Amino acid sequence: MSQSAVLDAGLRPGTEPQDPARRPLPRFFGKGVLAVVLGLYTIYTLGPFLWLATMSVRTTAEISAAPYAWPTVFRWEQYRTAWESGFAVYFWNSAIVVVGAVVVVTLIGAAAAHALARYRFRGNRLIYSILFSSIIFPPQITLISLYQILVDYNLYNSLFGLALVYISLQLPLTVYLLEGFFARIPQDLFDAAKMDGYGDLEIFWRIVLPVGMPAIATTLILNFIQLWNEFLFAVVLITDPDKRTLPIGIRAFMGDHFQDIGMIATGVMVSVIPVIIAYVFFSEKLIRGMTAGAIK
Repeated sequence: MSQSAVLDAGLRPGTEPQDPARRPLPRFFGKGVLAVVLGLYTIYTLGPFLWLATMSVRTTAEISAAPYAWPTVFRWEQYRTAWESGFAVYFWNSAIVVVGAVVVVTLIGAAAAHALARYRFRGNRLIYSILFSSIIFPPQITLISLYQILVDYNLYNSLFGLALVYISLQLPLTVYLLEGFFARIPQDLFDAAKMDGYGDLEIFWRIVLPVGMPAIATTLILNFIQLWNEFLFAVVLITDPDKRTLPIGIRAFMGDHFQDIGMIATGVMVSVIPVIIAYVFFSEKLIRGMTAGAIK
């Protein structure tokens, strides 16, 4: 083929005509497929929650007559009824245990992660390996041992004992996640801080914590959600009805109102609202922290 013929065909010299069947798909087609997939996934994830939210403000009779209908009358008094039926006690028990455990886990985990990431001492890698191995095994295998320890130290059936168990369960993963993030903080920041006269504690509070806040917020939210919904350890280690946390309280509430679907949905919504609030306030830091931890 001559050069003039190639130019006449609208091709550059040295190229062959492109097969129409092998041409790339239009860009808008790929975006359209992505939009459809994301839309379906959104419906899949938010659909059950929205259905639960609508049932929480409807009576059982209304739900039985039209399970998927939008509420014609929003019966907010059901939330007050559920709150006065024992959910207030369950809520505050969960808040005390979970918030206290998460705060302690975050502070100790951040300090331990900083020490493992920044300082080299004998046994450094051994401690890291022990933490990693404790993450691999399921926490259920420690249930009997933790039960016996709490009984021996008179901490069984107490909120303080349950909080200590939650701290021991979440601390290894918290240290493991934060150590990977803190290890990427430039050494120049620490050198400059030492030249300015900062001690180790000041470096931790003024440099490590502010710089590592996205990762810290990520572990904080993950720990909060995990512990707020934790059931197994709470149901085994707590027997007093006045010390029940929300997951145990919901089970008891469902037994007392097993025929009242509307009240059960209301009770479940009461337990879900704190998780939603936590995500709304920390969602930006959560996304930043997960993005920063995606590449190690």
